[in-house]
Amino acid sequence: MGKYSRDCLNAVKKLCENLEIELHIYDIKKEMGSSMCYLRSSIQSKKSLKNCAICGVIKKWILNREARKLKADKIATGHHLDDEIQTFMLNVLKGNPELSANSGAITKNIPDKKFIPRIKPLFYIPEEEIREYAKAKKLPVVYEKCPCAIDSYRIQIREFMKNLSRKEKENIMKNAEKILERVEHRSVYTLKGTSPKLRNTGAKKSKITYCEKCGEPSRNQICKMCELTKDF
Repeated sequence: MGKYSRDCLNAVKKLCENLEIELHIYDIKKEMGSSMCYLRSSIQSKKSLKNCAICGVIKKWILNREARKLKADKIATGHHLDDEIQTFMLNVLKGNPELSANSGAITKNIPDKKFIPRIKPLFYIPEEEIREYAKAKKLPVVYEKCPCAIDSYRIQIREFMKNLSRKEKENIMKNAEKILERVEHRSVYTLKGTSPKLRNTGAKKSKITYCEKCGEPSRNQICKMCELTKDF
């Protein structure tokens, strides 16, 4: 475990102790046989994927499975206003705004007995206000960014957003919500040769099935986690 991970773990332990919250720790190296760094490096030797993309898939898979074992009915994450705007803009710039369609303070995923719904209590709160509150209350927080987040497209968007006011961020979110309300029902024009062709994206959501390898919720026969780690 690197210094950043140790610092984060110590901060979480201290906060849970102060708030008298029961803490459950998942040791990736112990449970999966390899550290996150080793898993990521091994995957990148075969696939051209960025650090955050790999880490995100693995951690989401672990969170859902472990929360279900604990019989949790919700997973609360710390995503804030800046995070959500960054994700929306990232998906728009990549030409896939529909990837944000399930986003919200309460995520709009397809209900499933094996999938634990996500809630985001800080969804409408700017990052800076959260930082100021944490410092005022002297909460044990690691303010440094993850040292592995060095090649993410999100970083470029984050730099752009540094100069935006709270009002501008709120306006982006309001417009994002309006767009996402219609994104599943919209019809879009795609170019085929020189003539535009109408394509109806429809409102039908993909059905959640279970991965043939691990049994976890998946939109395909094999989940993303198993796709990444199939050679291990």
